[in-house]
Amino acid sequence: MSLRSEPVARFVRGAAELEETARGVRPHRLPAWVRDRYPDPQLLSVESHPSGVRLLMETEARTVELVLHPTCTAYAGLNRPRGSVDLVVDGEVVASSVLVGGDVKEVDLRTGEAVLLPGEAQTERWNLAEGTKVVEIWLPHNEMVDLVALRADAPLWPVEPGRRIWLHHGSSISHGSNAATPTAIWPAVAARLGGVELHNLGLGGSAVVDPFTARVMRDRPADLISVKLGINVVNFDAMRLRAFVPAVHGFLDTIRDGHPETPLVLVSPIFCGIHEDTPGPGALDLDELAAGRRAFIATGTPEPGRLTLKVVREALESVVEGRDDANLHYLDGLRLYGVEDAVALPLPDALHPDTAAHRLIGERFARYAFEDGGPFG
Repeated sequence: MSLRSEPVARFVRGAAELEETARGVRPHRLPAWVRDRYPDPQLLSVESHPSGVRLLMETEARTVELVLHPTCTAYAGLNRPRGSVDLVVDGEVVASSVLVGGDVKEVDLRTGEAVLLPGEAQTERWNLAEGTKVVEIWLPHNEMVDLVALRADAPLWPVEPGRRIWLHHGSSISHGSNAATPTAIWPAVAARLGGVELHNLGLGGSAVVDPFTARVMRDRPADLISVKLGINVVNFDAMRLRAFVPAVHGFLDTIRDGHPETPLVLVSPIFCGIHEDTPGPGALDLDELAAGRRAFIATGTPEPGRLTLKVVREALESVVEGRDDANLHYLDGLRLYGVEDAVALPLPDALHPDTAAHRLIGERFARYAFEDGGPFG
């Protein structure tokens, strides 16, 4: 049977909006007004990575085909794995395909210079079992994609919203750095265990208590909300304690303007040895870079008022204690990944968890948040 084209935009979930491009449609996780107001290249890059974004449909099709044109960032001299597309059928991950096509933006980490190497679109085709099923196609969490075409040998129907929406904001760890596939990032693991619909605002390098992020969260539909703060504020050396605490209060105030009683969890950083007692800024380890590996170090000097992860955890706990908000909860990030976990599952680059650690963090968050008696239970 021949395949018929379907309007791909009907099936996109988890994105803030879709941009029409010369190739198709591009999912964005931040709306255009944010991208226009603060067009920082790093922010624009990470928000266009569709972490947590997927196509969701019900169908009797035996064959589904997606044409996409990815754009990945590669680093000269380093072997950086490509992104993947995951297929989920009736809630089970059944296939994962590594991207090989599209454009490559090659960056020299020593100079910052970048070269764009153009490539061709990639087609993914899946053969499915008989019968009606719910199909999810999870887009790569670490590469920008233009969705070119969606085809199937039977009609595709959008799935009506039914599950609670979990809106989450965090750093590159929530974005999914070092996870092998889009369904392996810790928020996706937790969402699957919790039976909720993930809307992921994990923004690599950009969890710095930006007011516009709080406004986006204020205005997005959400039944459950979590905010994971700390590591980017420390490794950017972005604030001192005096500025950080009021900024977090303001961030929460803005969210509460739109979600006054929604369960909200404020999560502090997981264990990261380089920044536990040493402030930022963080930097690339040049010795590791010379050996063809990417790893991070902390370069700051401890001083009163400078932020370390230990200082941040104490500050965030005090913020929650100081607010009259029965639906606001504090979760110590060390409960998700602590000192002992760093021994058993060390951070490969001294900053980001690997796939196994992402799974551990997701499972622990799900037990904390979604089980009976938990803030999202």
